[in-house]
Formats: sequence, C-alpha cells, structure tokens
Amino acid sequence: MSNKIKGCEILMRALIDQGVDKVFGYPGGQIMPVYDSLYDYSDKIQHYLARHEQGAIHAAEGYARACGKTGVVIATSGPGAMNLITGLNDALMDSTPIVAITGQVPSTLLGKDAFQESDVVSVTLPVTKWSIQVRTAEDIAPSIAKAFYIANSGRPGPVVLDISKDAQVGMAEYVNTPCNFIRSYDPDPEISDEIIKEAASLINSAERPMILSGHGVTISRAEKELTGLAEKAGIPVACTMLGLSSIPSSHPLNKGLLGMHGNLGPNINTNKADLIIAIGMRFDDRVTGDTKKYAPDAKIIHIDIDSSEFDKTVFSHLHIHGNAKTALEKILPLVVEAKHEDWVNSFSRHEKVENERVKRHELNPENEDGKMHMGEVVNKVSEAFGHNAILVTDVGQNQMFSVRYFKFTSPRSCISSGGLGTMGFGLPASIGAKIAVPERDVVLFAGDGGLQMTIEELGMIMEYNVGVKIVLLNNNFLGNVRQWQELFFNSRYSATPMVNPDFVALARAYGIAGEDVAHRDNLDDAIRRMKEHKGAYILNVNIEEMGMIFPMTPGGHGVDEILLNSTEYYKPV
Repeated sequence: MSNKIKGCEILMRALIDQGVDKVFGYPGGQIMPVYDSLYDYSDKIQHYLARHEQGAIHAAEGYARACGKTGVVIATSGPGAMNLITGLNDALMDSTPIVAITGQVPSTLLGKDAFQESDVVSVTLPVTKWSIQVRTAEDIAPSIAKAFYIANSGRPGPVVLDISKDAQVGMAEYVNTPCNFIRSYDPDPEISDEIIKEAASLINSAERPMILSGHGVTISRAEKELTGLAEKAGIPVACTMLGLSSIPSSHPLNKGLLGMHGNLGPNINTNKADLIIAIGMRFDDRVTGDTKKYAPDAKIIHIDIDSSEFDKTVFSHLHIHGNAKTALEKILPLVVEAKHEDWVNSFSRHEKVENERVKRHELNPENEDGKMHMGEVVNKVSEAFGHNAILVTDVGQNQMFSVRYFKFTSPRSCISSGGLGTMGFGLPASIGAKIAVPERDVVLFAGDGGLQMTIEELGMIMEYNVGVKIVLLNNNFLGNVRQWQELFFNSRYSATPMVNPDFVALARAYGIAGEDVAHRDNLDDAIRRMKEHKGAYILNVNIEEMGMIFPMTPGGHGVDEILLNSTEYYKPV
C-alpha cells in the first residue's frame, strides 16, 4: 500500500513538524494546491488573510519579532511573490526570521514567460539568507527543514522557497527529516577562552567603559546577561533603536538611545569613552555619524554572530565572533566589580540639559496654543499602559518620537523597521505582534503617510478581531521629509503636504472604534477610552503641523555634533 501524498500536503506536515501554527498570506493561481491542502489542516494551522502580500510579510515580521519564532508567509507566483520583496529586504536588514513560500508555474513552463511567471530566486537572492526553487514533491520536506534551520539560526533572516505547481501536486512519501547541520554553515561559532580573557582584561582596566546594546541582545535572549555585566562592572548602557527594550528604561545604568535623534548623554559620551563594548549591533550610520570622528579615544570590543560586520564600518580592537548570550556568560565571571561613579554621573549633566532644552518643551507645553506635540502623546500613552506594552512604530517622525518617549519594562517590546526604514511597516507588524502575544497590549504609533501605505490591513484587524491600539500622529505632512526640507532645503516643501481622509470614519467602515482628538484637554480621557476598549481602537491625534524632532545629528556630522533646535548646536560644558 502506497504512503504517497501530494506535495502540498507534505508541506503542511513539514510546517507542523516545525512547530508552525500560524501563517500569513494571500492565495493565487500557482499556490492554489497549497491553499486547498491548508483547508484540510485549518485545525492545526491558522491562516491570516492579509489584504496585500506586503502586509502579509510585515505581519509575519511583527509576529517573529514579538515572540522569537519564525514567521511564515505564503504568496502566489509573479506579482504575489514580487510584492514580498520589500518585506524580505526589511527582514534581512533587521535580522528577522522569515520563511516565505511562493507558488511557481509548472517546471515545464519555466523560462517561457508563462502567465504570472517571474524569476523569484534571482530576484530574492540579494535580500535573503537563502533562496531556492523546489521542483519535485520529494524535495519539499527537506527544503522546509533546511529553510527553518537557516532562517532562525546564527544571524536570523528571511528564506524563500519557490515551489513549482507540479511539485505541489506531485506524489511522494512524507519523511520528517530534521536539519541541524549544513556543511560550511556555522551558525554558532565557538568562542575561544583567550578572546574572552582579553575582553575581560580590557573591561577591568577601563576607566570610562560604555555598552552599546543592539538588536542581537534581544535575538539571543541575553537581556539578563547584559544587565548582569552592566551592574557588576558599573558600566552605563546605551541602546540602538532595536535594542531599546533589552534593558528596562527605568534601570539607573540605562542611559537611553543612541544615534541621529538619540539622547545627548550617550552620543556625547561615545566620544569620551575609553572602551566601547558593542553587543549585537552593526554600527549603522545613523548611530555613528561621521566615522572619522567616531569614538576617537575608545578601544572597541565588538560582539556579533555575523563576522561580516567586523570592521565593516568602524574598526574594532577585539572581535568576539559568536552568540551574544554565550559571550556575555563567559565574560561575566572574569569581570571584577566596579562602580565608575564619576563616569556614570557624567551622563546626568547632559540629561539635565536635554530635559530643560528639549523634553520640557515636548512633554509640558501647557503654556502654548493647545496644539499637541508628538512627544507628549507618546509619553501619555506609555504611562497609561504602565510602560509595559509592546511598542510598534511606522517610519518617520512618529517613529523617532515614539522610541524617544515610550518606556519599556519587558524584553521584545520595541518593534520597528530599523535598517530599511519601511513606511507602511507599522500597521501589519502590529497585527502580527498582537497575534503572536495576545496577552500583551500592543500599541502602534503611525504617521498619516505611513499608515496609508498599508491601510488596507485594517481588513485583517476586522476579520480576525485583532485588538491593536492605533495612535495616529496626524500632522497632514510627510513630517520627517518636511523637517529635512525645512533644515536643509530652504523650507521648499516639495510633495510633503498631505490632504488626508477621515481616518476615524475609515476605521469605522472596518468595524474599528475610534475618535479624533484635536486638543490636549481631551487627550487623557481619549487615551483612557482607548485603553479600556475591548478590541482595536484608533486615536487620530491632530498634532502640530510643523513639529520638529530634536536633538538631531545631521548627516555627515560627528555623533557629538548635535542640534538642539533648528539653529543651535549643543556645546557641553
């Protein structure tokens, strides 16, 4: 008796054996056998129908970022597969584990410009860890096992399986073939004791050490070890945007955000430090500014799972190639207890200036004309949720204000498009995050530009009753571009003013409750109603049109060359 089944059913069984119970996608002609098989497995795999393939993959990203599992997205051939490209690139830049399954025309039609045929593998190779075309049913199961191993090992990232239609309907036996080894691929390199001893020696002899905590801390689940090192050795911690929730915001050694719109203390003291311990971060240009002026007095220890990041942007004196959690576990016993009180306290002088010159204007503008600021809205929402919600942002001023003023208590609480800066990321990513961890509050901050790029995904909220809280910071502008136009292009606002729809009415058409907030006197009550509402809610907050996000290190400047406002650079005493 034959045990052969169709390739599409093999795919279902292989996904289940990988622990998959949720997938995002959009059906079409060349993936139809998979969706037909999915119908029979709906009790084991929940499919979430996006309204656009880009929305589907961003939702899968949000899912993966919130829970750490591999996100799965399914799309058809041709335009369906091509609509995944932005999300694949986004996932690659931000080290997000994704397995994308695309349909493909039958193998007999490949290369013949068949209807909805596209060369998916060639197009996706530059924006994935691995991309392969599967042409036989026998190859589906081992390819799935290999895909999941690659996607969520080492430095995580996206993988594409392009499965021809004849492979989907072909017959083969299902054999569960786990993959935990690939020749020439070493996702967990061994860290030598000599390197660890050298790192500990540098830390123990430093007078002004500083930790830069990146996304790799979260990916490797090294939050406890990060905090342990900081506390034992008395080392201040600064975070990249995607590393923000790796240490609680309230921790006395957490000195805030690095980078172009980061806090004064971390950016100024980057160029005062004599040792920088960079953990799971890649020295992005938005963090370093002009690399010729970056950390001139510091030796740099760079800990990263991806050796290609070493010396790519900034020269480091010591490379620790390996998992961040493992590296920190090995370093901790060798580090001596220290305080570095004067050094730690030096951050406070800059924080005081920032509070007086920037934050007071943003958070306490009672004496102004009633126009709300993005910062005060973010701060009030964070407080209302006890600083324990998952923050999801779109891209632009809303993103920068959100990561500056939202506070974090728990890990995996900051989800944003970092490396690629993808407008439209926020809404579908927040849906995926809420599906991943339904017990946690998920708050999306978006601008009126980015929200409209994937606004159709309100349909996913409606269909699956996803309780995301949406705070729309609406200024009728593409705010971040407008800020650069004002500062560097003589206020020539080319294609940045926006004529917007009635967002609350649009949301209502999708069965989503919400309200407009036009004055700060109504803001607190509106936030309370949003928080208490069972289910999704949108607050359309009409903030000041010409608001600016400061501090700001302009492009091409040193990390310590910081604008406090449109004309004044910070001159620390």
